[in-house]
Amino acid sequence: MRPLLASRRIALLGCWLALAGCASIAEPPIADHATPAISLPQPGKVTPFSTAVAGGELPAGWKPYVIARFKRPTKYELVADNSAPGRTVLRASAANAASGLIYPITVDLKQTPLLAWRWRVNELIKSADNTKSNREDSPVRLIVTFSGDQSTFDFAERMFASQIKAVTGRELPYATLMYIWENRAPKGTLIPSNHTGRVKMIVAESGTDKLGAWQEVARNVLEDYRRAFGEEPPPVAAIAILTDSDNTGEDARGYYGDISFRAQ
Repeated sequence: MRPLLASRRIALLGCWLALAGCASIAEPPIADHATPAISLPQPGKVTPFSTAVAGGELPAGWKPYVIARFKRPTKYELVADNSAPGRTVLRASAANAASGLIYPITVDLKQTPLLAWRWRVNELIKSADNTKSNREDSPVRLIVTFSGDQSTFDFAERMFASQIKAVTGRELPYATLMYIWENRAPKGTLIPSNHTGRVKMIVAESGTDKLGAWQEVARNVLEDYRRAFGEEPPPVAAIAILTDSDNTGEDARGYYGDISFRAQ
């Protein structure tokens, strides 16, 4: 691959992979954007946003994650859920921005394979298209990363993982699943990354029909991983949320409710 194309490939992936690299956040971060240390919550349990106070601090275990020094950060804030008085939700606002929140977690997918969450989108990012490498933005994403043996990567993936670490200072996760709200691709579509076989997107919601209302989503991560990667899943390393609009340069807003792993 020519050096210019390789550099562009890495730059385009910077948004995802620095966030998805939350499995290795213990590594020294970039000095002028230090990432706070993270204590591991109870295995299999995600601290709900609804337990927090609107306008207050993030619930235990959730931490902001800076993607890159040249990326404008997405704003995340706890707000009151107008549809349910007394309940707190998370609002994300991105103006040509990309940063996320991460939550390290261990999960037994054989016991609790269902990842359930609530989210709301009022307006789509008009020019976003997650099948196109230069338009990969979404008003809401829920991300699951997995730890595994990178020595099993083929030569191209090992080289790419080395390039990512050289540029970002963080390890490429063994595998990453992203659940997204897509503009056009039908619900359930599996979208491979244009850059690496270690990232796959699954369309959890699509189009405009359900805009403006809270949606309850449940995905079987065990089955989705098998479908996406053709193997049994290694350990879950973390979950993350990401509202990003840095590729399209547009404004995006999304809302996230509580997230949990459940038995089928």
